Amino acid sequence: MLARARIVVEKDGERSVVRDLQSQPPLTLLPRRGAAAARSPAATVHMVGSATTPLGGDDVGLEVVVGPGADLVLTGVAATVALPGQGAGASSRLVVRLRIGDGAGVQYLPEPTVVTRRADHRTELHAELGAGARMRCREVLVAGRSGEASGRFRGLTRVVDTAAGRPLLVQEQELGDPTLHASAAHLAEHRVLATEVLVWGEDPHPGLAGPWWSLTPLACRGSLAMAVGPDAVTAQRGLALSIAGHPGWAAAMVTAMAPPEPERSGSLDQAAGRSW
Repeated sequence: MLARARIVVEKDGERSVVRDLQSQPPLTLLPRRGAAAARSPAATVHMVGSATTPLGGDDVGLEVVVGPGADLVLTGVAATVALPGQGAGASSRLVVRLRIGDGAGVQYLPEPTVVTRRADHRTELHAELGAGARMRCREVLVAGRSGEASGRFRGLTRVVDTAAGRPLLVQEQELGDPTLHASAAHLAEHRVLATEVLVWGEDPHPGLAGPWWSLTPLACRGSLAMAVGPDAVTAQRGLALSIAGHPGWAAAMVTAMAPPEPERSGSLDQAAGRSW
């Protein structure tokens, strides 16, 4: 199955709005609507699997363009299960391209991907960041279903600071090799590998680490959080602990949770809640 999807988000006054939204099965994009969407300064779009995917032979592409100053939250609603195709050796492929304008922000938060036995799944994430752009991208990989050996997974993440003309991160991940799974430098016999790239304000110096999780500042800008665990809940809990130690992200959360300033006018009576 060949499918392509596209999102364009732009700043409109104090809000970010979706200007273009195109999708087709197996990847359907649904924007959040209603009062909650109207109150949020960021646009939120949900990624919904509208057909069984990825199957061997599937080729899915997603292009995301966020204009200067705009904010997008792109979330999954259910786990993805990578399955083998009917043809021998057929691999599935997902390519996500993010173009984030100056001062814009993107949170790309899909749900976990389960790589089943005999599956062969490949992913690519290419992100281009403008001046002052912010990005949070998460990936949670589960090596097989319960009691099942993992299939083959190969993933590439490439993040480029276009304003500075330099890469921030080029990383490859792999599942399906028993030697790697046993290595203390990889999964250490755990089933779940969770990573998050965070380019969001101030980075930690030095890095942080705890039981089976770490937060490492990148050489130029941004940080890489990683956690492993026996299940997705445990690994994501470790990932949350690592992200909580990121000063830029923590400051952003404090700002987001601060109560709004009371409305002011030229009349002290109106400010006190009295009207005439």
